[in-house]
Amino acid sequence: MDEHKTNCENNGCGCGHDHDHDHEHHHSHTITLELENGEELVCPIIEIFEVDDKEYIALLHPEEEIAMLYGFTDYEDGSIEILEIESDEEYEAVSEAFNSLFEDEDEE
Repeated sequence: MDEHKTNCENNGCGCGHDHDHDHEHHHSHTITLELENGEELVCPIIEIFEVDDKEYIALLHPEEEIAMLYGFTDYEDGSIEILEIESDEEYEAVSEAFNSLFEDEDEE
């Protein structure tokens, strides 16, 4: 599995941004990723957001405390699917949208 990561500096919350805010409401929810080597990684959810009418999810890497960005599909039966972001262009757009979520929060 190719893990996508934001390239922001780490702070105490692990979201990769230099600001004060509370992600605790999301950290109570986790997603377990199965890596290519069979290892499981339990990742707290930082945020779920949309870019160009598609849903994406930001997960907190539990050991490195960095944000990992993925495509996200939530089905009516309650199941979810985590999708790799395939292109550099799509990743850049998603990364910018994720970063702007917290820039807007800082301005409030």
